[in-house]
Amino acid sequence: MRILYIGEIVGKAGVFCVKTLLPTLRKERQIDFVIANGDNVTGGYGLGKNHSIYLKKLGIDVLTGGECIYYKKDMVEHIGNVPYILRPANYPPGNPGRGYGIYSVGGNKLAVVNLLGQSGFNRVHLSNPYSLLPQLVSRIRETTPCILVDFHATTTAEKYSLFFHADGMVSAVVGSHMKVLTADARLLPKGTAVICGAGRTGSIQSVGGLDPEIEIRKFLTQIPERSKDTWDTLELQGVVIEIEETGKARSIEAIRVPCREVPNERNRDSDQD
Repeated sequence: MRILYIGEIVGKAGVFCVKTLLPTLRKERQIDFVIANGDNVTGGYGLGKNHSIYLKKLGIDVLTGGECIYYKKDMVEHIGNVPYILRPANYPPGNPGRGYGIYSVGGNKLAVVNLLGQSGFNRVHLSNPYSLLPQLVSRIRETTPCILVDFHATTTAEKYSLFFHADGMVSAVVGSHMKVLTADARLLPKGTAVICGAGRTGSIQSVGGLDPEIEIRKFLTQIPERSKDTWDTLELQGVVIEIEETGKARSIEAIRVPCREVPNERNRDSDQD
């Protein structure tokens, strides 16, 4: 199976990129299944209910999250009702939503697991992803050996520690959260595909998809200010991963697809917020 993982979608500009580029990309790359990180879709912080429904209609099969997954109140109420949205599995067990899902891909099954790292997230204190992952894999392997993990983490050291911990245990581990496409996509010795950062989808002339002037001003003044997304130089970033029926990864390739279409004011103001 060929899987497209879309790097973090940031704001309306990111949604516009998906709407514009995904249909052609899916056809040209012969993609069987699309996963995207949606932790920063709505206003650059969190995922709102309307955006999640719209992105599903645009062709995204699974939306993963991170530390911002509960930032929008309507998502807290919505996430438990839809199997295509995942929150980190190492949140407390009674939390709304699910940490992994198993989905049909042609005649095969693919499991997608969402995990949150422990370094740098001061607002959340979650269970250990290293000890949780083998438990989840043991349960999932009763259904399928094809398992992709979205590891939403801050440091490269934490990501690489999980990469080697998971080598041979899962098909792929994709790093998210930093919104930078890294140049380390590779297959590990036991057959697991990894990349430290799958990038972002939205403006690349920005600070993580957000307006640079505002982000600079916040550093200079230390005064809280509402961030906003920007529309300068749009691009879809991510990876294409090919997984064999045995669960081993055959290949992983980082991709960058410029968005040539110029958004009009209607796109900027709507895109289903």
